[in-house]
Amino acid sequence: MPSRILDRETGGNTTYARHLEAGLLSLGHQVDRIPSYGHPALTMLSESVFGLRKLGANHLTHYVADTGALFRGPNPTVVTVHGVASRWIEGTRSPAKEKLWRTRVSRAVATSDSVITVSNSSANDICEIFNIPRGKVNVIPHGIDVAKFAKPETYTEELLNRALPKNFVLYLGNIEPRKNLVNLIKAFQMPELKDSGTHLLIAGKPAWDYGEVMQMIEASPNVEHLGFVSDTDRTALMQACDLFVFPSLYEGFGFPVVEALAAGAVVASTRRGSLAEVAGPALRLDGTSPEELCRDISESLADETKREECLEAGVAWAQKFSWDQSIQSHVDVYTKTLNK
Repeated sequence: MPSRILDRETGGNTTYARHLEAGLLSLGHQVDRIPSYGHPALTMLSESVFGLRKLGANHLTHYVADTGALFRGPNPTVVTVHGVASRWIEGTRSPAKEKLWRTRVSRAVATSDSVITVSNSSANDICEIFNIPRGKVNVIPHGIDVAKFAKPETYTEELLNRALPKNFVLYLGNIEPRKNLVNLIKAFQMPELKDSGTHLLIAGKPAWDYGEVMQMIEASPNVEHLGFVSDTDRTALMQACDLFVFPSLYEGFGFPVVEALAAGAVVASTRRGSLAEVAGPALRLDGTSPEELCRDISESLADETKREECLEAGVAWAQKFSWDQSIQSHVDVYTKTLNK
């Protein structure tokens, strides 16, 4: 597996890779890491050269985050492609980065023996965009550590010192265009939410093209950016919020939605991309404009019947996403690939 994914600070792909590595090791499998380097081009070369090395019997290479080797090597290869956001929305990457990403993913799926993805929505997109047969793609949903998120947590000293508001709506995730945070912040400047006394807390790391969001946060008294938060504070925030909101324009999976349900939060989410499969009992954000978000968030805060239904079904829904099952499904794909 590539170290560049396993060693990053945060992100859904890293969460996936770390759980997969730990799960495989716990089952007695050997996991080696492909070295990463300070420059992206050197790391890409490292991953491609590694794929050309002849490994021993019962060994394969798994590229866990969309891109892999540029050339087909002598070893069986698996690649996980998490989604194709740019099929549905513009601006997911700069034009140059999008061209590079598509070229690299196209090479990865062409040179691999098996493809893994995390939802039927993503599988359909991958087959359509990269013109590969559906039989080559294996859908394996991620898992959730339900016990971790269900365990009651309190804020760390870092958050306690910030004197957070008692009533707040929480967004947790990366700050980037497809998360639709500009419209979410605009929604909180409309009278119905602005005058309610409920604040919006945004927890997450600025990923890319985040300048407008950060400027809007600075100009909005009822919106606060917490930055990257620890696992303890992640859970504590989800358990304490009045509503966990996820207005994303596209997701390949959508970890935070299922995590918040596991934590016992009332969740309101769009149904874009995989979220139609993953969000389950979460309340619906039917629109993505500021006006529609304001309406749907206000209703999600006020409708006690729907809130109770979400709470009652949330943990049971999250329990359907098992890391043990996900990892065993990966082992099954590895076995099938090695036996081809």
